[in-house]
Amino acid sequence: MKILDWYILKRYLFTFLMMLLLFIPIGITVNLAEKIGKILDNDVPFDEVALFYLDFTIYFANLLFPLFLFLSVIWFTSKLANNTEIIAFLSSGVSFSRFLKPYMYGATITALFALFLGMFLAPEASKGFNEFDYKYFKQGRSAVDNKNVYRQINDNDFIYVSSYDSKNKLGQNFTLEHLENNELVYKISAKSIRYIDKDTTYRLIDYVKRQVGALGDTLEIERRKDTLFSFEAEDLTPVIYIAETLSYPELTNFIKKEEARGSSNIGRYKLVLYRKWSLPVSIFILTIIAVAVSSIKRRGGMGVNLALGICIAMIFVFFDKIFGVMAQQSNFPPVIAVWFPNFIFGILALYLLYNAKR
Repeated sequence: MKILDWYILKRYLFTFLMMLLLFIPIGITVNLAEKIGKILDNDVPFDEVALFYLDFTIYFANLLFPLFLFLSVIWFTSKLANNTEIIAFLSSGVSFSRFLKPYMYGATITALFALFLGMFLAPEASKGFNEFDYKYFKQGRSAVDNKNVYRQINDNDFIYVSSYDSKNKLGQNFTLEHLENNELVYKISAKSIRYIDKDTTYRLIDYVKRQVGALGDTLEIERRKDTLFSFEAEDLTPVIYIAETLSYPELTNFIKKEEARGSSNIGRYKLVLYRKWSLPVSIFILTIIAVAVSSIKRRGGMGVNLALGICIAMIFVFFDKIFGVMAQQSNFPPVIAVWFPNFIFGILALYLLYNAKR
C-alpha cells in the first residue's frame, strides 16, 4: 500500500471515529435531557442508567452507522479538495479509480465491523435498550402485539385469542383447532384462558370441546377446566421488538418457527434480518457517492458539499423508512423494501462516479 493509500485510509477511519465520538455524546445528552424527569420520578438506580446509555450508544451507532460514515467522508474529502490536494493527486498521473481505491479499503473495514455489530453486538444492546425503555419511559404501554392473536403451535394445532394480557397471562375468547390431513379432528373453545404458574397448567373458563366423528360430533362442556397444552404462554405474543434482540443465527431459526406458526409479523422480522446484510452494502454505495460529490472544489467551499451530502442522506433515510413501513404494514416484500434504496442509490453512485471521472 502506497503513501497515498495510507494517507487517505487514515483520514477515512480517523474522521469517521471522530464523527461517532462527536455525535454519540450529543445523542446521549439530548436523550438524557428529555428523559431525566422520568428517571428521577422512578428513582432509577445509577448503574441501570449507565448500562442503558451504554446500550443506547451501540443501538444509536448501529442505527445511523452509514450516515455518520457518509458525512465523515464528505467532510474530509471536501477538505482535501479545498486544499487542492485532490488536484495534485490527479495531476501526478493518478486516475480517479486509483484515487478511489483507499476509500474502498476503508469501506471494507467499516463494512466488516458493521456486519459484526449488526449480527451480534447490536441485538444484545437493543434488548437492554428496549427493556429499559418500556420499563421506565413507556409505562402502561404494552411491548407485545396482543390483539387478535392467531398462531400455529405445531404441525397440527392452531390457536386464537381475541386479546391477551401478558402481565396477568390471561387471554379472551380462546380457540384451539386440531387438524390431521387438513381435516378438523377436534376444536376447543373457552371464554378465557389463564396460565397458572404454580401448576404450569392452563385454566379455561366455559370450556367446550367438540370432537368431530364420522357419525356425528360429540361435545364436552365444563364450567372450568385445568389442562396442559404444548405451548408456553410467552409463545402467544412475543415482544414487538423481539427480532432486534436476536443474533443472526437465532433470528433465522426464530423466523422459521414463526412462519410455521403463521405469525402475522413475518414481514417485520424479515426486515430486520435483511437489513443486517444491506447495511454493509450501503456503506460502499454511500462512500462512492460521498467521494464523487465532494472531490470537486466548489465556489461555496465545504459548506456546499455538506449541504448536498445532508440532502442525499435525508433522501436515503426517507426511502429506507417509507419502504420499511410498507413491508411492516402490508404484503410488500421485505427483501425489496430493504434492497430497493440500495439499488436506487447504487445507480446514483455509478452516475456520479462516471461524471466525476470526466
